[in-house]
Amino acid sequence: NSEDGPPKSASGDAPETISAGLHPVSFIFLLLSYAVRAVLKKREYGAKYTQNNFITAVRAMNEFCLKPSDLEQLRKIRRRSPHDDTEAFTVFLRSDVEAKALDVWGSHEALARERNLRKEVEREYQENIFRNQQLLKEYKDFWGNTKVSTLTPVVVFFVLSNGLNFFFKLLAWVYTGSASMFSEAIHSLADTCNQGLLALGISQSIRNPDAGHPYGFSNMRYIASLISGVGIFMMGSGLSWYHGIMGLLHPEPIESLLWAYCILAGSLVSEGATLLVAINEIKKSAHHHEVSFYEYVMQSRDPSTNVVLLEDAAAVIGVIIAASSMGLTSLTGNPCYDSLGSIGVGTLLGAVSAFLIYTNTEALLGRSIQPERVQKLTEFLENDPAVSRAIHDVKATDLGLSKVRFKAEVDFDGRVVTRSYLEKQDIDQILYEIQQVKTPEELENFMLKHGENIIDTLGAEVDRLEKELKQRNPEVRHVDLEIL
Repeated sequence: NSEDGPPKSASGDAPETISAGLHPVSFIFLLLSYAVRAVLKKREYGAKYTQNNFITAVRAMNEFCLKPSDLEQLRKIRRRSPHDDTEAFTVFLRSDVEAKALDVWGSHEALARERNLRKEVEREYQENIFRNQQLLKEYKDFWGNTKVSTLTPVVVFFVLSNGLNFFFKLLAWVYTGSASMFSEAIHSLADTCNQGLLALGISQSIRNPDAGHPYGFSNMRYIASLISGVGIFMMGSGLSWYHGIMGLLHPEPIESLLWAYCILAGSLVSEGATLLVAINEIKKSAHHHEVSFYEYVMQSRDPSTNVVLLEDAAAVIGVIIAASSMGLTSLTGNPCYDSLGSIGVGTLLGAVSAFLIYTNTEALLGRSIQPERVQKLTEFLENDPAVSRAIHDVKATDLGLSKVRFKAEVDFDGRVVTRSYLEKQDIDQILYEIQQVKTPEELENFMLKHGENIIDTLGAEVDRLEKELKQRNPEVRHVDLEIL
């Protein structure tokens, strides 16, 4: 109908109007561009488009209830593995797998019934596994779990030492009634219990990662140290303050302190020996990590050894405070000095517990590693040719036990990635494919083919960077590179 006006193009403009004043070649190119846009605009991304999606052999057998022999006659395609330690793997076209499933089972209804039947069998299988695991756990609980845990020598020695100190200090308190000796007995009891918690934390921290805890259990050391700090505050500081205050409010005469002095002298020797063991352990570890003694303690790199160091240092100072207050009581006959010594020991324990709670809380919150180490990791990425633009949101978190998790958002240079892809291709073949493009559909297929291959090349570049980053920095166990 002439009243309807000239025919419109895909964008709504009349080609006759646009072609006015254009060269014929330019006009043909413009018409082709309109046709390509129209094809892409009208594309419906439904079942027809996704029929060429790939599916692995395992998914094909699980989702469509097929056997390996059913897949032998289907078309096979080799794809790059997303993991850097495995080779390329074989995939199938989903449309071929669906057709084969219908051929094997006859109908969609029969396939659905088989799926439900297999799900029921899988559920019963999982229930049997759970029951067997429970029986195995009960067996281990009955006979004892023989798993060997790596406990540091300083922790084991400290548990035994403080157990003996608590026993003898308790006897001295029963004999003398000294408030300072009571505080020291409670101090040794708190140290013994806390070291038991540390031993438990160490045994749990060396467990291998599982599906529920993919990053392992290394933080159990920090958790045990945190509970230890709270235990010192509640049991050690609280009871020492309470007994000292009650001694000031209701002073009582103290019996002979000779045995108490002897026990304190023996305790000073044992606590001092343990303190030297802890100091030597920390010096060795600090030298291994190339940091100073002070930095190693403040950064709480090994919470178990740090707790031993602080508790034993507090124990040595506590023995000196108790002996001094008991000496003043013996000289003056005033039991208030002994009660003040109990309060002093409680205050010392409170300071140690506050420090332990602070340092271990910082570690559990996901503390970053040293800035110079973060800079070293960042410079490695920035110097790579494929990363010539920028790196954002860099995070390097200490997971404990000298393990680091590194995460960064990387802006890759698409030109370098594309050149890396072209270097592995036959350029003459690509030029031939370009010359064969005559229709918008052929152009789309050409772009989709090489676009997907370029994305695979980008994934390979990410795998390469993650692997090299771990090789150059053994402490980095987990690397997450996000593509911008």
